[in-house]
Amino acid sequence: MPDNATTPIVALACDHAGFPLKAAVLALLERAGCRVTDHGTFNDKRVDYPDFAHRACRDVAQGTATHAVLICGSGVGMSIAANRHPEIRCVLAHEPTTARLSRAHNDANALALGARLTGEEAAADILHAFFNTPYEGGRHAQRIAKLTPTQEPAR
Repeated sequence: MPDNATTPIVALACDHAGFPLKAAVLALLERAGCRVTDHGTFNDKRVDYPDFAHRACRDVAQGTATHAVLICGSGVGMSIAANRHPEIRCVLAHEPTTARLSRAHNDANALALGARLTGEEAAADILHAFFNTPYEGGRHAQRIAKLTPTQEPAR
């Protein structure tokens, strides 16, 4: 999956609905040479997704991971929880184009997947696009800086 020279360090997390897909994602990431920290959950017993999203996002915010991959039933809850962290730019992707554009234009550092909407093959394509697309910088940097405003935006 990652074709670049830098080995991604991935903080992986899921809730109970994401647990079945997490096993496949973990295997894909490890086969691709990523270093993975698995923050759980470790079975399909009901849990609260924010608890697991926050664990993975703290790794990215603290610099102990370069990216987070978060999986729940739809991906929506995990992406909302992740984007509560000022350092996180999480994209919910159901297909590779969104993953690619979020990396290129938004420098996304977290990816949310919906296990009830995304099969293993689609997840592999999405992960490939996410981890192999570089951030373009340039005109996008100014916009990213505005995601966490320090003052009221100009009108």
